[in-house]
This record gives sequence, C-alpha cells and structure tokens, in this order.
Amino acid sequence: MKKSDVAVVIPYYNGSKYIRRAVESVRKQTVSPAEFVVVNDGSSQEEAAFLHDLANGMDFKVIDKTNGGQGTARNAGVAATVSPYICLLDQDDYFLPKHIEILLDAVQDDDLFGWAYADLMEADGEGNIVRSEMIKHHCSHNPKSDIFRMIAGDMFVLPSASIIKRSAFDAVGGFDVQFMGYEDDDLFMRMFRAGFSNIFVDQPVTVWCINEESTSFGIRMSRSRWLFIQKIYRDFPNDTVRKRFVFRDCLVPRFQHIIIAEAYQAAIRPDTRRGKALAPHRDELISILTGFKDAVLRDPATLRRTKLKTSVQTWLICTRSRFLNEAALFLAALVRKSLVSM
Repeated sequence: MKKSDVAVVIPYYNGSKYIRRAVESVRKQTVSPAEFVVVNDGSSQEEAAFLHDLANGMDFKVIDKTNGGQGTARNAGVAATVSPYICLLDQDDYFLPKHIEILLDAVQDDDLFGWAYADLMEADGEGNIVRSEMIKHHCSHNPKSDIFRMIAGDMFVLPSASIIKRSAFDAVGGFDVQFMGYEDDDLFMRMFRAGFSNIFVDQPVTVWCINEESTSFGIRMSRSRWLFIQKIYRDFPNDTVRKRFVFRDCLVPRFQHIIIAEAYQAAIRPDTRRGKALAPHRDELISILTGFKDAVLRDPATLRRTKLKTSVQTWLICTRSRFLNEAALFLAALVRKSLVSM
C-alpha cells in the first residue's frame, strides 16, 4: 500500500463510543495517509486515557489541548502536520475505503486549486446506512460557483468528505475559532472568496452518522448560527447599485424560521425532545430571537410584511415565555409554602 501526501486530522471530544470506528476507517484506506493525528480537545480524564490507549495499539499521534471547540482542534491538528493536502474526519463519522484515493484523483495541479469534495452516505448514529447519496438529494449546484447561493442555503460541503490544499487553508487562516457550528460553511466561503477553485466528486467517500449527541443539536449551534449571521451581515452590506440584498434575500429566508422555532420550542414547547434540550437556554435563545428581530427592523431593504411578521412572532413568544415563567415561579412558591405549613 502506498502512502499519500495527505494528513488526516480527527478532532476528539469525549468520543470513545465512536473513535475506534473512525480510526479503523483511516487505517483501511487503499492509499494510506502520510500523517494521522487525533486532537484531544479537552476531554475528560477517562476519555483522554481511552484515546491514548487506542493510539498505542493503532499507530496514530495524539495531541492534547484545552477545550476550545472543533474549529480550534482542527486548526491544531493541521498545524502539527506538514503534508500538502488535508483530510478531516469527525469522530463519529467514518471513511469509505477509497476516500483518500478518490479525492486525490480529483486534485488539480493548479496554484488556485482549493478543495475537492464528494458525496456522502447518510447513516444513523450506529453507522447503519439510511441513504447512499446525500448531497445530491439536498443540493444541485455543484461545484460551488456563486457566493450568494452559498450564503442562501446550507452548502453541504462537509470536511469529512473533502480534501483541502494546505496552502489554501493557510491563506485564509484556517477555521474561524469563534464558531462551534457553521465553521465549515465559513471556511469554504472564505476560500472561495479568496479565489480558490473547487471540484465536486459525484460519488460517496464518507459515511456521515447523524446522532443527537452531535453539536448540531445543542446550544452551541444556536450561538454559532447567530454569530455566523452577524458576520455575513457585516461582510455583505446592501448593494443598491447591483441590487444585492444579502440579509433580505439570503439570511432571512434561510434562518428566520430556525431562530423562531428554537425560541418557541425552548420557551413554550419544552415537552418535545428538541425542546427539552433547549429549555435550559430559554433566555439566551429569546435574546438571539430579539437580536434577529432588531436586525430585521433595522434593515432598510427588508419588506414591511416581513418586519411585521417577525415582530409579532417575537412578541408572542416573549410574552408567552414571561407568562409561563411567572406562572412557574408562582406555583413553586405555593409548593414551598405548603411544605412549610405541613
């Protein structure tokens, strides 16, 4: 088996349940990586010990760092390697056997080449396949050629199904560490805006395992979503000459319903599975909703009906939330009073 000019980097955080599967998928590649690093991003003592024991038997390098999120872990792993190409893998996903071979074949000998990305198989958390093609099901405009379409919808460029040229990664400074969600879209958009090209490979190379333990289902994703919206808003102000209104035409249609739904679930419907996970962060999610509503009201290009709808929905959720909170406090006081009098 020949070795490639590829470094594989896996960020690891309390991932003992899945990491062996991920590591084995790298070790079973038809073209093996020149470097293989797993970055322990501040896991518990027991989880870190598990990773180090696994490394002793499966021949990969471990880097230990304090917890900072997936972006910081990926940046640390890339910085610890020198290979000209990078393949990233999430701890709960796994490569198909020809992942590196197929993506290397797509690499162009061109200074402006930035990355190649491929399709994925979708699986549940245990790795059972539920769909053999995922990207084409969600996204038809491949490769990426229009920044506004990239902003308007989920890009579906997953690092776990990509090969990135190190020089392009370094040129844009790697992952933006303020994000713990949406860091993938942000990275590839910045490489695109810097002039680097991309290639789409029309076959799956990775199995993407979706489970509710993922960051995608937590408050970190909600926080990052709001940071991402604000960054895009700053970078793409309204352009009346070219009639480009990114906030109105891209960000509001893409994110408004998500922000409203999360605040609603946390404040009013915590009985749902998603609502229970978000309920402890009710005040923060309502604050995000209020901030988004204020941005909608400030934007001169956003239509009046959108402003009215957003304002009404925000008012209803905030009012209902205050009522429920006051009712809960009142009932708790009654319970305490009854217990004291017993």
